Amino acid sequence: RPPRHATRSANAVSSGTAALHLAAAAAGIGPGDEVLVSASTNVATALAAYHNGAVPVPVDAEEETWNLDLDLIESLISPRTKAIIPVHLYGHPVDMDRLMEIARRHGLLVIEDSAESHGATCRGRMTGSFGDMACFSFYANKIITTGEGGMVVTSDSGLADKLRLLRNLGFTQPRFRHEVAGFNFRMT
Repeated sequence: RPPRHATRSANAVSSGTAALHLAAAAAGIGPGDEVLVSASTNVATALAAYHNGAVPVPVDAEEETWNLDLDLIESLISPRTKAIIPVHLYGHPVDMDRLMEIARRHGLLVIEDSAESHGATCRGRMTGSFGDMACFSFYANKIITTGEGGMVVTSDSGLADKLRLLRNLGFTQPRFRHEVAGFNFRMT
């Protein structure tokens, strides 16, 4: 098992938006599902749900950090809720211990939007290492940049396999056999 601040798999993609879209697809988020998302963020977070056919449900921000208000989460969970996408806004981490406890109690997946939190920690643990998956952006205004680009990290081997498959047009062995409709989200 990796240290508490590490993940086992990293999958480079073409953008942070593609990372979020790919993570939602790998998680099986689709039509009929609801995804709780931070209301105060870039639209890409909500688009991860929307472009996978799910409904993004905004969670209002709390006053101090503008991160999603954890006091509101449970009131927004419905039988259709499948996941939570918290955003570590402006490098300020969400209280992930508390959020993960809520998610586990309700059987929800967590996809961290860590686009703005490279190197940030929550109680000594790196953002991006709490959820089932985490997404990073390497856009020009980020702490680590490649001009464009992004990454999805996870410690779940099943999700890692699915991320790799979906990221690369669904290519399997032999190479031109396709069993799933993948994406061309590879990093250049």
